[in-house]
Amino acid sequence: GSLLVERRPNTVRLVFLGAAGVGKTALIHRFLHDRFERKYTRTVEELHVLEYDTAGSGKMRLEILDTSGSYPFPAMRELCIRHSDAFALVYAVDEPGSLEEVRRLRDEILELRGEKGAPITVVGSKADLTESEGRVMLAADVMATVEGDWDANFVEASARTGGNTVGVFRALLQQVDPPHRLSPAVCRRRDTAPAPAVKKRPPLKKHNSCVLS
Repeated sequence: GSLLVERRPNTVRLVFLGAAGVGKTALIHRFLHDRFERKYTRTVEELHVLEYDTAGSGKMRLEILDTSGSYPFPAMRELCIRHSDAFALVYAVDEPGSLEEVRRLRDEILELRGEKGAPITVVGSKADLTESEGRVMLAADVMATVEGDWDANFVEASARTGGNTVGVFRALLQQVDPPHRLSPAVCRRRDTAPAPAVKKRPPLKKHNSCVLS
């Protein structure tokens, strides 16, 4: 059968794209579990599913798709792009090449989505780094391009300190049309323990990457 099954109602899918090693998984894990792993392991692909009860609209499902930086299958990446609601394009503030990759991904997304448009949030990861620690991209410069020229959201966040991680998800959800009922539930995350149950799917096999349930 087709890899693409129709999306469930009341589901929002966020996809994280960017060069390898910029911290996509670290940001997601910090948001989901409030922890930071120092050891880097390459992601093939993972889909995290959270369910929230929202006032008035019943259960909402938030899907967070974490993709590999070196996506081996253009066709699969294309499916991800066509069937996601909002995009986090992540670069690391200490790697100029990773911002170039974000620029390329944005072009690819806009080309594939055409008129439909795409809610994009550009995320500067490793925001805790200072210039003496290797930061080469200044927030103000990147923000001018992202908000001014690209008409996209811009957020800097640090998975290491946890700084503004929730802000990344808030920015993504606020762009989903209509401004999403999930947003308040997600924003309450930091104030209320425990975190919602996270159902983790095993990493998907390479050959049918980007399965959309």
